[in-house]
Amino acid sequence: MAGITIEAEYCKACGLCITTCKKGVIRYGKGINAMGYHAAEVDGTKGCIGCRLCAVVCPEAAIEVYR
Repeated sequence: MAGITIEAEYCKACGLCITTCKKGVIRYGKGINAMGYHAAEVDGTKGCIGCRLCAVVCPEAAIEVYR
């Protein structure tokens, strides 16, 4: 089973990963990181397929995909 991890402290809430994810696995978090952004987080109710598009578009390299 595939999945992702997001390093919230690196995320600048650009939203590229959210719009790119075909399965809707990523959303904006409710908490705020040290830089004052609502960092992206994983929606645990949806299944990641491991396509890696989110990691490719992330300008801060904050996303890691695993299988």
